[in-house]
Amino acid sequence: EIISTLGEGTFGRVVQCIDHRRGGARVALKIIKNVEKYKEAARLEINVLEKINEKDPENMNLCVRMFDWLDYHGHMCISFELLGLSTFDFLKDNNYLPYPIHQVRHMAYQVCQAVKFLHDNKLTHTDLKPENILFVNSDYELSYNLEKKRDERSVKSTAIRVVDFGSATFDHEHHSTIVSTRHYRAPEVILELGWSQPCDVWSIGCIIFEYYVGFTLFQTHDNREHLAMMERILGPIPSRMIRKTRKQKYFYHGRLDWDENTSAGRYVRENCKPLR
Repeated sequence: EIISTLGEGTFGRVVQCIDHRRGGARVALKIIKNVEKYKEAARLEINVLEKINEKDPENMNLCVRMFDWLDYHGHMCISFELLGLSTFDFLKDNNYLPYPIHQVRHMAYQVCQAVKFLHDNKLTHTDLKPENILFVNSDYELSYNLEKKRDERSVKSTAIRVVDFGSATFDHEHHSTIVSTRHYRAPEVILELGWSQPCDVWSIGCIIFEYYVGFTLFQTHDNREHLAMMERILGPIPSRMIRKTRKQKYFYHGRLDWDENTSAGRYVRENCKPLR
């Protein structure tokens, strides 16, 4: 029994339902469009979620729980535990006010725990980002900031779950060339050097930064600019990566081909600060 729509995407929609077979429990139902590419992605996600359930029957490892799935007149439907807002939506609704450090610490610990479980089971998530990390319950306390003259929200519980396994890849499976959402994409992916579990670890670093400061670390949509930002923040790209990459168009004489005196160069210099 459908109660409300929780969200919509290119794949279809997610609705809140009452599951009468589960004693009237509230669940989230992901309804996939009757389009073959989305149905195939759903089948792959179900395969991963079944593996997670098999390896973690007690649901200790903080990945979203799939209860069941069905094919309803060509629409793949996946039933999940009902969760709260994503950590991104909570941040957005709170005027991008950063999370307090004690909350960042707890959220980061849980994400690392979930991702360690995936990696131990030969899985790479490949699309970690604040949108794919959901609070179990996003209820909040409200306080008024006199200085900024606005209400500010503080989430009551920082318990989270990692969601969206539609792009998750087993170690033995084909690894597509490009993975991850742009801002959380690792350098080895941009340089097409091949990737494995460390690309998730890079994404986690970007996510923790975003929780702590309230904005995206690498705010760009261009590969060359993205690499320049990485260099500005972390130092030169290792020469072994430059030697190996097919993307030599980004380099000149073994160094990133980047002009700091262009408008893009000034943007990177002004908006990216070295970590050390």
